[in-house]
Amino acid sequence: MARLRSFQRLASHFVDIADFLLVYIEEAHPSDGWVSSDAAYNIPKHQCLQDRLRAAQLMREGAPDCPLAVDTMDNASSAAYGAYFERLYVIQEEKVMYQGGRGPEGYKISELRSWLDQYKTRLQSPSTVVIQV
Repeated sequence: MARLRSFQRLASHFVDIADFLLVYIEEAHPSDGWVSSDAAYNIPKHQCLQDRLRAAQLMREGAPDCPLAVDTMDNASSAAYGAYFERLYVIQEEKVMYQGGRGPEGYKISELRSWLDQYKTRLQSPSTVVIQV
């Protein structure tokens, strides 16, 4: 939950330059599988999309202002982005601009904050010209 709250604060801080999206993927530590001793929730392995949707609602509680998507049961998003267990990305015009490390160790909100700060500075630079069509 603490990571979600940190993500929510980051999203609120940079709402003027970025859209944020949470994607709930396969449960990393299902209660009927590889159980973690510090798991915040008791979530069994998803047997169907409805199971995954129910579990995703817990994520929404941690970051209620962020849009939430749910990965397919074949884990297409997780596979495409190497997101298992958790990962931070910045995607701009269908191109990965920032790829954080794999969580939990590589999940660093502070690193993403630095990237966004630098990006915001570049956007505000007088030499930057932004043309929207």
